[in-house]
Amino acid sequence: MKIFGTHDEGTLKQLADVASRAERAALMADGHVGYVMPIGGVAAYANQVSVVGVGFDIACGNAAIRTDKRLTDLGDDPPAVRRKLTEIANEIDAVVSFGMGRKNRSRDAPTEHPLFEDAAWEAAPPKHRQALRDKARAQLGTVGSGNHYVDVFADEDERLWVGVHFGSRGFGHTVASAYLALSQGEPWGKRVPEREVLLDLDRPLGQDYWALMALAGQYAYAGREWVARKVVSLLGANEVDLVHNHHNFAWKERHGHRDFIVIRKGATPAFPGQRGFIGGSMGDSAVIVEGARVAAETPPVVAQRQKEALYSTVHGAGRVMSRTAAAGKRNRNGKVLAPGRVSPQMMHEWIKEKEVILRGGGLDESPHVYRRLPDVLAAQEDTITVLHTLRPLIVVMAGADEFDPYKD
Repeated sequence: MKIFGTHDEGTLKQLADVASRAERAALMADGHVGYVMPIGGVAAYANQVSVVGVGFDIACGNAAIRTDKRLTDLGDDPPAVRRKLTEIANEIDAVVSFGMGRKNRSRDAPTEHPLFEDAAWEAAPPKHRQALRDKARAQLGTVGSGNHYVDVFADEDERLWVGVHFGSRGFGHTVASAYLALSQGEPWGKRVPEREVLLDLDRPLGQDYWALMALAGQYAYAGREWVARKVVSLLGANEVDLVHNHHNFAWKERHGHRDFIVIRKGATPAFPGQRGFIGGSMGDSAVIVEGARVAAETPPVVAQRQKEALYSTVHGAGRVMSRTAAAGKRNRNGKVLAPGRVSPQMMHEWIKEKEVILRGGGLDESPHVYRRLPDVLAAQEDTITVLHTLRPLIVVMAGADEFDPYKD
């Protein structure tokens, strides 16, 4: 096992458990405890896929678009730029749908996307197929809540970028829950414990899950690109470049002389030269990276680390505090049962100092609950190269009290 950074006992124990069934395993520097498999974990299997390994938010990932606009294009002086950014933040909040189970309310919502005619829908049982498709159609291009966001950034040359983070929404959650039940001998739709069951891809159950997982990947790509391009249009800008990756997914890959199913759960693919967008917290910079390019002068140890990481890297800064620890616990009437470690004042002072315009967001997503991204990147030991550093200008998330079962 290759382990980047330092981790608590619970995270390492989860990785060891996964590694006992996998052919190879690794843990990225932003790792923390997840459902069965740690967030930041990578595992390679021989022609098998783990439903809980991929996770409930199938194909969660990040997309970033570089635009042809610069920050200075928004106004003649700082106050004017600030007013324009505030206006744009309000428009994003009004146009893009955030929160649990929401429908895309835009007139140009991609409800007729070609993916809805994909043959992979046939993998869902006939009894449940139409309901699954209807849910997916309604939610395509919605962002959800939790740590999912829409951001506007400026890079080191003051060029404007749009970044988004979310996955396959209720579609992916339904597929994951259903196959977790089916793998335990229970019917589609029944809630069962989160246990790792490896599905053989030579058997019908594994083939059907793989088909719907791949479809959820298409769905997530379509949703993120629609949202990001919608925000680019709100900026009055044009798309110049797109960086787009899943970080909760399974891929068929060849490593060395063997073929594997590689699951990355909260880990970004980072083959040499492959780019990725990695977000920080709501008050920290994000980055565009690429897997370190292997050249004649590259130290052999770097190439070896990349192989041991199964050509993967972090997907974010990584939590150091649970949601309950950060925000506290309340009953249904709003009475505080246990105070949180993060206060509204703490969060808003951080955001104010960074001059970020925030819409939505809760204490459980405050910068205080995350590691610092530069430290996490440094712990990846030269396996990636930072191409751009993106300073957040606008952060839009679901409201503080919005529960979302589809978050990663």
